[in-house]
Amino acid sequence: MIIREMKAEDYEEVYAMWQITTKRALSKADSKEGILKYLARNPGMSQVAVIDGKIVGTVLAGHDGRRGFIHHMAVMPRYRRHGIGHKLAQTAIDKIQADGIDKTHIFCYQNNETGQSFWKNFGLKRRDDVFVYSYETNPKE
Repeated sequence: MIIREMKAEDYEEVYAMWQITTKRALSKADSKEGILKYLARNPGMSQVAVIDGKIVGTVLAGHDGRRGFIHHMAVMPRYRRHGIGHKLAQTAIDKIQADGIDKTHIFCYQNNETGQSFWKNFGLKRRDDVFVYSYETNPKE
């Protein structure tokens, strides 16, 4: 397995994988244009896991200068429980920390028991003291 930086040319394969692994979390922000903007804003932070030339895992990672964020951490179902997710998450956190960021957040759906278990076992602490509020500037697009 190779963990390497996610590149623009990976988009179609990664998006196809997300259709299987994280479809409910996808939005218009995950368009090719949106992801390429994210990669450009956070160079070298997002990663893919590759086995036999095929992308089997991904993590979008970046920061806003204060806090790190992990999005769309996913591994294809048949490759789970082999340490791929752990390696992707650790690589993302290491890259964020190397930029001087001390805290990283992940958003995980309440009904995503697999994700919650993964992040808890990884060492992240669930917070019950904050709520996420969202505002869409163009909700009908």
